[in-house]
Amino acid sequence: MRVETTRSADVAGDDTDQIRGDRQIQCDVLVALAECQNHRKWFAAFAKPYLGEHPIEIGSGLGDYALEWIPSVEKYTATEADPALYAELKKHMAAYPSVTVRQLLLPTEERGDHSCLVCYQVLEHIDDDVGALRSMARLVRPEGHIVLACPAFPFAMSPVDIATGHVRRYTKRTMTKALNDAGLDIVEVRYANSLGLICYYAFTSLLKKQPSTGGTMSFYDRLVVPAVRLFERLIGDRPPFGQSVVAIARVREEDDRPE
Repeated sequence: MRVETTRSADVAGDDTDQIRGDRQIQCDVLVALAECQNHRKWFAAFAKPYLGEHPIEIGSGLGDYALEWIPSVEKYTATEADPALYAELKKHMAAYPSVTVRQLLLPTEERGDHSCLVCYQVLEHIDDDVGALRSMARLVRPEGHIVLACPAFPFAMSPVDIATGHVRRYTKRTMTKALNDAGLDIVEVRYANSLGLICYYAFTSLLKKQPSTGGTMSFYDRLVVPAVRLFERLIGDRPPFGQSVVAIARVREEDDRPE
C-alpha cells in the first residue's frame, strides 16, 4: 500500500515530501498485510496470466507480491517511492539476481519496454490518476498489459484510508472511466473479495480499528479468505461488490494513444 506522487526520479529528493499519508501507519499496515498469505496468493493470481517475461511493479512496498510473481518470469523490476521502504525492498530482493529495484514516482515521462505492469493498492493515492495511468502505459510495450487492484466503494473510506493517504476509492464505473480517459483498452474490470468489503467497513469505519498483526487479520486470512475465494469462483468470479476493484487493461500502439 504505497504512495506515488507527482514526478519521477531514480533517486527521490524533496519530491518524497509529497508522499501522502502517515508513513509509520502505512508501514504498520504493510507489515500486517504481509501475514495475509491466502489473500496475497489469491490476488497475485489475477496478474499471473499477463506478466510476460519482464514485468514492472509500481509500489512494491516490502516485496510481498513480488515474491509471488518472480518465479514465473525471466526478469522483474520492483519499484518503490518511499525512501525507507525502498531501502528495505533492496535488502529483501538482494537474494534474487533476476530482480532490479528502483525508486520511482508517478506520473513520469519515462518510457520502457516491459511486458506488463502490475500496480496493487497505489492508484488510489494519486491525485492525477489518469496521468499516472498514462505514465504506466509508457512503461509497457504495445499490446502489453496493466493489472491494477484498488480499494472499492467510496462509502468505505475510513480513518485508515485517510491515514494511509488514500484520495479515493473506486467503483467499476469510475475505474472504467479512468482507464478510458488514459487511452487504455479494457480487458476486464471486476470486484473481488465481497465479504472483505463488509468486514473492512465494520472493522475500520464502525469500530475505528486499524489492521494489525495477529488476531483478527490472521483469523480472516486463514478461515474466511479461502471460503470467499471459493464462493466467488463458483459464481463465475463476478460478485456484485467487493473490497477491491481489479482491472486489466491493454496498452495500445503508440499512434493510438491520446496526447
